[in-house]
Amino acid sequence: MNGVTVVSHPLVQHKLTQMRKETTSTAGFRKLLREISLLLCYEVTSELPMTNEQISTPLEKMDSPILAGKKMVFASVLRAGNGLLDGMLDLVPSARVAHVGLYRDHETLEAIEYYFKAPESLDERLVIVVDPMLATANSAIMAVDKLKQHGATNLRFVCLLAAPEGVKNFTMAHPDVPIVTAAIDSHLNELGYIVPGLGDAGDRMYGTK
Repeated sequence: MNGVTVVSHPLVQHKLTQMRKETTSTAGFRKLLREISLLLCYEVTSELPMTNEQISTPLEKMDSPILAGKKMVFASVLRAGNGLLDGMLDLVPSARVAHVGLYRDHETLEAIEYYFKAPESLDERLVIVVDPMLATANSAIMAVDKLKQHGATNLRFVCLLAAPEGVKNFTMAHPDVPIVTAAIDSHLNELGYIVPGLGDAGDRMYGTK
């Protein structure tokens, strides 16, 4: 699919399989999600702009590459997005954080906003939106809409799993926003859940129903 990167790294796929298992504990699921987020973050940040800085090693001075521009932003779609956010902050602790609070109406499957908070100067930053599941894409589309309204122009979307329907809906709404995911599953069921999927990521991460 155009605009979609499926991360096929063996460690990503192995950890995803462990997360799919219904017998995986809450603690195990949370740990695996944090670990897999590091690998997804590695992929989505592979083309960050660089510049050079003169430094002194113990032996001599040299020009060495460093990240250029303002600090990037990780935008977490609450609540499940925080599972990916935590691991990504382990890798990029200097990143700024935005929170987009959305919940899904279980009858209409539409996203409803309840919270938004983001750093300033989004127009000058790479914004990486994180949410474990791209199912109908209603929440992801609304989150990106909101970030664009606040000035974001350079965005990426990272998820653990995607459904073909969600990928189609998201790319139609935001063709300028690349998607990075660990897998594209078969389809959505009548309740809007990804099949075969792994269940509700938020419930499995926090031990709720």
